[in-house]
Amino acid sequence: MKLENHLSLLRQRLSQVSSSWSVDEYNSLITFYIRLLPKLMQVERCTIFLKEPDSDSLVSMYGTGLEKNILEVPLEGSIVGQVLSSGRSIIENDLHLKKGYHLLADEQTGFESRNTLCTPITSVAGNGILGVVQLLNTGKNEPFSSGQQSELEEISGYLSISIESILLNKKIIRIAEAFDNEVSRLEFDAVREGSFIAESPAMREVLNLVLVLRDTPVNVLIQGENGTGKELVAKMIHDNGSEDVRPFVPVNCACLPESLVESEFFGHEKGAFTGADRSRKGRFEEASGGSLFLDEIGEMPLMVQPKFLRAIQEQEGCRLGSNVIIPYNVRLISATNRDLAEEVKKGRFREDLFFRLFSVEIEIPPLRERKEDILPLALFFLEETNRRFNKKVSGFSPDLLALFEEYSWPGNVRQLLKEVERLVALTRDDLIMQVETCSRELCSFAETHPIEETQEGSDGYSLPDQVSFLEKQLIHKAMEKTEGNKTQAAKLLNITRQGLLKKIKRYQLHF
Repeated sequence: MKLENHLSLLRQRLSQVSSSWSVDEYNSLITFYIRLLPKLMQVERCTIFLKEPDSDSLVSMYGTGLEKNILEVPLEGSIVGQVLSSGRSIIENDLHLKKGYHLLADEQTGFESRNTLCTPITSVAGNGILGVVQLLNTGKNEPFSSGQQSELEEISGYLSISIESILLNKKIIRIAEAFDNEVSRLEFDAVREGSFIAESPAMREVLNLVLVLRDTPVNVLIQGENGTGKELVAKMIHDNGSEDVRPFVPVNCACLPESLVESEFFGHEKGAFTGADRSRKGRFEEASGGSLFLDEIGEMPLMVQPKFLRAIQEQEGCRLGSNVIIPYNVRLISATNRDLAEEVKKGRFREDLFFRLFSVEIEIPPLRERKEDILPLALFFLEETNRRFNKKVSGFSPDLLALFEEYSWPGNVRQLLKEVERLVALTRDDLIMQVETCSRELCSFAETHPIEETQEGSDGYSLPDQVSFLEKQLIHKAMEKTEGNKTQAAKLLNITRQGLLKKIKRYQLHF
């Protein structure tokens, strides 16, 4: 079984884990405590606080008259904070005569706190203090008694069982989500072929769409400039990870002479025209059961478009020189660097074919609009080119990397690959590549656009050093974008939070 199939099964199991561990029943149980305790203890209000992991505050998960998660209480300067840190119950009467966080809470909630009884919720599994249950205002405006404290402490013992179940549930779901993120990363690696690197959000969206379309036999149109990797995306859509070897038949519509287009797609019988000395299958027949990739579909001559349209609509056609109808079972994946809708307006492409050609459209952005991919691609090309050329070029100079990021790459990924191949070929082993060895286009750009070397350069010029430098750059960018939220930053980087923390520690980064 292929890796993709294993990942698909694993994803199903993770989904089952997440769906089976529902917090609804626990929420109902805690809500029951909130409703019961004011009546049982004859108080006006009850609130249950839980300690947030890696936080210096308590959050009111549930409370009388409160919406979920709206009341945050600091550990310092609050009665519930004292209970949490000491692990002992506290009774405070005559609250209106004392300063503290309860005065601010009253302003936020519009509630007047007269007296309170707070009891810690102690873990039955030995995990310390989980939170605090707080009662406010005895019904008869009398002070809380030691007897009420004993009763609440007994109740909190049972309450801890429910709270710990919620925390365990959340932990399991977090682990499942983190594992799911890791599975997504492996899926990206599994479908990523050759030079298709996706670090930018735009290209991750493309890969997400590819993962969805691989299992859905819908016709697809891929649009993008030359050199962006349209055929690579088409192959990834075609390859759904199954063991069955299905044909992938590419046709470049721009390279076909107009007189041979019909024969190319639909085939011909022997003697159908001068030079037809034997029968030949058309591309539709060759692709039966698989995918027909139509590159540069915008170049298809108008004269053949009507018959092509019928083949798509009816999923059948005839060879030249024959009336025998041949059924087709083909998925169409088309690609173009033109705006087909504009071509329809100008009369260069049939409107009915345009609407039948595809159901889903994928737009691949040019390399200049996804600069996050430039350095990873360059490093990948360096490694691959070193292997193919049997060389050991060490890496890129910092000013060369800066030039790569500033250059607009009109030829996109294909041009970047060509540039790296040139640099590797012209650089001796164990040396780093320099701007002076670049092609005429990049050297000219460097002369007219002086590139200032970044203050924070890589620690060295070797490939591992530059990979580390790139990782540090991406971590900094992710942390800035998420304003220091490590969980969100890890999602942007498509790694687990634990993985991010390890990298921050390894690189001695400070946020």
